This record gives sequence, structure tokens and C-alpha cells, in this order.
Amino acid sequence: MAKDKKKKKKNKDKDQKKARKSMKIKKIEAEMAEIKTAAARHVSPLAPARFPDLPVIDGVEFASTSAGVKYQGRTDVTLMRLAPGSSLAGVFTRSATRAASVLDCQAKLAGAQNTERGAAIVVNSGNANAFTGALGQRAVDDVTGAVAKKLGVPAERVLSSSTGVIGEPLPAERITAVIDQLAGALDPAGVSGAAHAIMTTDTFAKGASAEIKGEGGTIRIAGFAKGSGMVAPDMATMLVYIFTDAKIAPELLQQMLAGLVDNTFNSITVDSDTSTSDALILAATGRSDAAPITNADSAAGRVFTESLASVMLDLAKQVVRDGEGATKFVEVRVTGAETAQDARLVASAIANSPLVKTAIAGEDANWGRIVMAVGKSGARADRDKLTIRFGDMVLARDGWRDPDYDETKASIYMKRQDLVISVDLGLGPVAQTMWTCDLTHRYIDINADYRS
Repeated sequence: MAKDKKKKKKNKDKDQKKARKSMKIKKIEAEMAEIKTAAARHVSPLAPARFPDLPVIDGVEFASTSAGVKYQGRTDVTLMRLAPGSSLAGVFTRSATRAASVLDCQAKLAGAQNTERGAAIVVNSGNANAFTGALGQRAVDDVTGAVAKKLGVPAERVLSSSTGVIGEPLPAERITAVIDQLAGALDPAGVSGAAHAIMTTDTFAKGASAEIKGEGGTIRIAGFAKGSGMVAPDMATMLVYIFTDAKIAPELLQQMLAGLVDNTFNSITVDSDTSTSDALILAATGRSDAAPITNADSAAGRVFTESLASVMLDLAKQVVRDGEGATKFVEVRVTGAETAQDARLVASAIANSPLVKTAIAGEDANWGRIVMAVGKSGARADRDKLTIRFGDMVLARDGWRDPDYDETKASIYMKRQDLVISVDLGLGPVAQTMWTCDLTHRYIDINADYRS
């Protein structure tokens, strides 16, 4: 008997020792992950001072936790619950190699919505679940199915997003293992945690909001986004979630959202690469006391659309300000184009040119590279009608360097963090604006080591 007790005690001590060792290893792993994350996240010099105070949107709750999708000890999963009555809308990447979660969201939003039931959105960082074959859809089904079961909402009302490394199977079991924990922590004020949980190479969380006076009450809009690299139109590499308490039917909400994408998220670029995983999801809970918005062209519809556009543009610009390795925020204005296509071609050629972007990084007022970008764009252009400006300074016009051009003033201007490059083609009435950033060696450092 005494021998058995001694043996049991010995086994117990052994198990405890193993457990302590395991905990120590996990602690070291978590600390190493945090060190690596902190080292990778030199906060962008273009970042805002802090994450904004976003208004609580009645009918939305948030929870975030660490599931160890890629790194231990790093918050990487967020769950958002939407109240019954919520309308959903979304726009997504047009990549031919779209991630499983994107394809699933598109399929679910294509049908008629039963808004009488609640809805949910679940997002993970660390793994894009893209180019993962049939396993990808199974992982989506496992995650969304677990959320649907726990929250008591239909599976077709659960949307998911994934961001991170492409081509690696998503460890869905790590996410489903924390669904109970997330469900128990849902909080209307948890938006900041959600914004931080979806970050990958981002150096800061991005948020924006607006409030408008509706007929009979206030309407609130709040959203957050992630995005830093692999950013180019259709839709720029990012995940974006925007919520409003306005009363709007799904069809009208989708119409409004789709009409605003081209001049916001489709007008930014960091590196000209379109992601497999881009998703912008908009939800309207209908909890505002304001009268329903039933027509985009009504007074209420126009005010709401303008406010939604301002939130979307704010978030889009923040994505550029967090461009991988960025030190300059650049607005590219093209005017005087014959067609909308030409205006976009020229703006895109300038905004995406590595030669233009590296000159900006070096604070070199090399306007010749703007001339080059216009010429290669494929748009109709006439050398003798071109005008090029940096800020308010005219650098070139009428096919030649401006006689008042001052290299010293231009070089001083290039030292600013926020720059405006303007090109007037002198051929027509159409304009286009895009936003980009410079290209520095830090971009190479980040992307050369992205998978490790």
C-alpha cells in the first residue's frame, strides 16, 4: 500500500514537472512571438496618435482572443455578433485565386437575406486560407458552423474572413476551440480589441466613424480595417468591417456600398499587388430611432451615403499611411483627361511606379519620372499640353520645364510627409485621384521575412 502511494506521488510529481516544463515552453514561445511582433511593427511615422474613440453601434458586439493560428500569445481571432434585423452587404477581391472565405461570403450574400434572424462575422489573422483546395471550404464550414451553433444563428448568416500566409491549411480546430470563450466575452464596446486582432503586418489599428441626424434620431457609423501590404485596387489587400444602426434593407445597402468602392478602397495602392482575401463587409442593425432609409436619392439617403463614403475614405487612407515601410503619404491628382479610363490609367501608372515611389522615398524632386509614368500609362496624352505640379509649384508645362521652376524649393517640398502630385493632361473634363506611399528598403525587409 505504502509502495503504491509512493508510486502515485512519484507519477504525480513527474506529471507536475512535465506540466511546469510545458507551461515554461509556452511562456517562452509567447514571449518570443511578442518580441518578433514588436520588432516587425515599427509604428509607421504616418500613423495617427491613437486608435479613435468609436461610437457604440446598437446591435453589434465584439470579442477577441488568442487561438494560436500562427503565433502563440498573440490575439488573432475576433467574433462579431449582429442582432436580429441586421442587413448585410459586401464587396470582395476580384482575384482569380480568391480565398475560401471570400468565395463563401460571396455565395452567402448572393441570395435573399432573412433578416429576422441574427448574424455573425468571425475573422482570423495569421493564415489566409487561400489556395488550400477543398480543405479550405471545409475549414470555413467548420468555423462558421461552430459559430452558428453557439450563437443560435443560421449558418448562412455567418460570414468569415481570413488573412495571412497563402497556401497553408487553416488550423480550424484552433479557432473552433475558442468559440465558447469568444461567445462569453461579447461586448458592444469591444471594437478596439477586434481592430487589433485582425492585424498582420499592420503597425497600427485603423478606425473611423461618423454621426448624422436622421429623421427622428441620430444615425451612427463606425468601422475598422486592416491593411499594409499587397495593396492595390480590386480591392487593395485588406479586411474592412463597417457597422451602422441605420434602418436600410439589404438590397439598398449593397447598392450604396458598391457605388462607393471605386473612389475609396479601389483608389489606393501600396505595391500594385491585389490580394486573394480582400473583403469589405457592411452591416446595418436597424436599431437607430431615425426613420428608415428607403431611397439612395432621397435627402436622408444622400446624407447617409456621404457619411458612409467619408468613413470608407478615412479607412482607405489609413491603410496607405500604414503601407509597409512607408514614410510618405502621396495624393496623385489627375485632371484634364478625355475619359475616366484614361484618368485612372495615368493616376495608377504614377501611383504604382517603383521609380516614382523610390524617388519620393529619397526626397528627390524627379518630375521626369512623372513624365515617364504618364507616357507608359496607355492613356492619350499630349506632351505640349501637360502640366505637372508638386503641391502648388508648377514644375513643367507646355512640353518643357517651367521657366520659374526652382529645384531648391521643390527639394524642400519633398521633405514633407504628406505630398500632392498633380498632372493636368489638358485634353478633357475628367479627373481621378489616387492615394499611395513611397517605397523604402523596409518594404523589402518585411516581405523577405513574411512567412517566418
